[in-house]
Amino acid sequence: MSDAAAERGERIAKFLSRAGVASRRDVEKLIAEGQVKINNTKVTHPATFVTEGDLITVGGKLVEPAARTRLWRYHKAAGLMTTHRDPEGRPTVFEKLKDRLPRVISVGRLDLNSEGLLLLTNDGELARRLELPATGWLRRYRVRVNGNPDPQSLATLAKGTTVDGVRYGPIEAGLDSRKGDNSWLTISLREGRNREIRKVMAHLHLPVSRLIRIAYGPFQLGTLARGDVEEIPARVLRDQLPAAGRIG
Repeated sequence: MSDAAAERGERIAKFLSRAGVASRRDVEKLIAEGQVKINNTKVTHPATFVTEGDLITVGGKLVEPAARTRLWRYHKAAGLMTTHRDPEGRPTVFEKLKDRLPRVISVGRLDLNSEGLLLLTNDGELARRLELPATGWLRRYRVRVNGNPDPQSLATLAKGTTVDGVRYGPIEAGLDSRKGDNSWLTISLREGRNREIRKVMAHLHLPVSRLIRIAYGPFQLGTLARGDVEEIPARVLRDQLPAAGRIG
């Protein structure tokens, strides 16, 4: 960092994201709600800069500078929202973990009825980086659908597909087994838009009845029990993410 950049400091949105308070987008919402202050003065713009020694509060609580970067694997159960606050009062991942982890945010999301591997981190910048399609990490799922998939239709998904005017990137989908009216598929993709798998499968007349994420990049669900959380060792994190902040 140049001397000029060091004197100017760091944007408040980036500072709070790295500190694990919220994503940059959610920080902007907090600022708009008047919840963010620097040295007891309300912040009005996410491009406001923070310098060493500034006191930053969110909702009246002091925010400490970012600690070392940490990452956890969590086995999310169906029926939980991946959000810090749900306006409908549904149970959330973070309520379940509030007494077991420091303040964390998720790397991407799993919808209410999806389950399996969810990565959690105390570093919002890391979460943002890992969510980007440019990172190239493959996300793999086991998916139960109602119906008998046509192998040729599944194969066409590798070229990308358009559903209701939305263009989705390449999806690798393979048939694993059939039992009665249900089939199990293994599905892999690199982007993962909101409810993408459910929408694409519905487009093929294969409604999803169960969706389990089993891998996100190099990190696997493995034998992690439902509801359990396990920190990824710093040495593994350094190997997989050599440029990710302060690790270990």
